[in-house]
Amino acid sequence: MHREIDRDVHPDYPVSWQALAANTLLRGTMKPVSAVFLRHPAALTVLGRAVEVAQRVPVRLPGHVRVATERFGACGGEWVRAGRAPDERKVVLYFHGGAYFICSPATHRAITWRMSAAARRPVLALDYRQGPVHSLAESLSDAMAAYRCLLERGYAGRDIVLAGDSAGGHLTLATLLSLRDRDLPLPAAAICLSPWTDLTDTPRRANRWLDPMLPVGRIEWLARRWTDGLDPRDPLVSPAYGDYTGLPPLMIVTGSTEVLRDEGRRVALQARRAGVPVTYEEWHRMPHVFAILADVVPEARLVFRHMSRFLAAVQHTRAGAGLDSAGDPLPDALLDPAPASASASASDAASAPAPALDAASDAGPRRTGPGSAAA
Repeated sequence: MHREIDRDVHPDYPVSWQALAANTLLRGTMKPVSAVFLRHPAALTVLGRAVEVAQRVPVRLPGHVRVATERFGACGGEWVRAGRAPDERKVVLYFHGGAYFICSPATHRAITWRMSAAARRPVLALDYRQGPVHSLAESLSDAMAAYRCLLERGYAGRDIVLAGDSAGGHLTLATLLSLRDRDLPLPAAAICLSPWTDLTDTPRRANRWLDPMLPVGRIEWLARRWTDGLDPRDPLVSPAYGDYTGLPPLMIVTGSTEVLRDEGRRVALQARRAGVPVTYEEWHRMPHVFAILADVVPEARLVFRHMSRFLAAVQHTRAGAGLDSAGDPLPDALLDPAPASASASASDAASAPAPALDAASDAGPRRTGPGSAAA
C-alpha cells in the first residue's frame, strides 16, 4: 500500500491549446510586470492594494459551492464547501500563495472549492498575515494558531489535511516541521502546489528562461527581503533544508518549466530519505500553480482528480493499518462543471521513486530546530 503513495508521476498528454494560450499570456503580462515593478519596497504595497481591488469583482461559483467567513484572532479566513454532503468531521487547512505579500482566500477559490470536492470535506482557507508589514514568523504563527483551533474544535490530527500553493506551500511545509517539533498531533497528509522552499541565495539556473510566469531575479529579491535578519538555511525559513523524519505523506505538484520546479524535487528527495512517502508530480509545460487556472485550462482541472487519488491512497493505507476507513470514488462532475476535452485525458506514467529526481540538486538533511522564524 505504501507504493500507492510513494511514486513519481509524469502525466502523458498533448498540451491543450488553452494551456499554450495561458503560457503565452503570462509570458507577455505577469512576467514583465513583475520584472519591472518588484524592485522597490513600495511596489509591494501598491501591488497588494491592486490585488485587493481586483478580488472585489464578483466571480460566479457553481451552485453547489458555499463560502462562509471565519475569524482566527489576528487573522481571518473562509470556509469553502463543495458538493452536497462534505464530511464535516474532516477538514483541509489551506494556505494561499502570493509570495507572502499579495492574494487572499478569495483569489484562490478556483483551487479551494475544487479541493473541497476532491477531498470530500470542507476547506478552511486561512487569511494569514503577510509582508511587507508582517514577517514570516507571524505568518507561521497564524498557521499554527489555525491548526490548534481546529484541534480545539474537536478535529483529530488524522482528520486534517494541510495544503498550499507557492508561498502557501512554503507555509505548509514550515507548519508541518513546526508541529512535529512541538510534539503536536500531525495531519493525515499534505499537498504542496509549486512550493517555494529555498529562500537562500542559491542560484536558480533550472528553467531560468523557460518559466512563463516568474522572473528569477524578482524571486531572489523577495527572498532577501523576507529573510532579512534571519538564518536563510533555518528549515522554517527554507524548508528545502529540513529533516522530514516522522512527517505524514506528501504530494508535491510542479510544472516542468517552472523556475521553482527543483525546489519541489529537493523536498521530495529529503522526505523520501527520511522515510516519508511522497507523490511527486511534474506536469509537462504547465505554469506556476497551474491549478488556479482550472476554470479555463483542462489540465488544471485534471490535477484535482490526482489529488483525490492521492488522498484516497492515504486513506486506504490507514485503513490497511487499521487506522481509518476508505471512501468511495470521486464523482468527476464535481470537479469538471465543463468537462475537459479528450486532449487532456492524461495517463499516469509512474516510475520508481528515486531515479526521476535529481540527487545532485539536493542538499544534506538538517534537523529542524526552533529556528529564528519559529512561531
